[in-house]
Amino acid sequence: MRMSEAVKSISYLKANAANMIEEINKDQKTFVITQNGEAKVIVQDIKIYEKTQETMAMLKLLAMTRDRSKDAKGIQETFSDLRNELKSNQ
Repeated sequence: MRMSEAVKSISYLKANAANMIEEINKDQKTFVITQNGEAKVIVQDIKIYEKTQETMAMLKLLAMTRDRSKDAKGIQETFSDLRNELKSNQ
């Protein structure tokens, strides 16, 4: 999808919420919602959001395992911390 097609105003969202949600779920789209001409929020399919969160967790894990200081956590503890953080963000 082109970015120009992904930007919608908040008034468009209000008037077309059901249709947008259907389109988002069907095609796993992401929309940028604007208010007063400024981008304010992202509306996206939950599966895409979850994949993004998993990717961020893996990147965080990689960054943490590169750290070789004496304070670096083990992989098991790191995964546990990441799972708890993801649960608390939901």
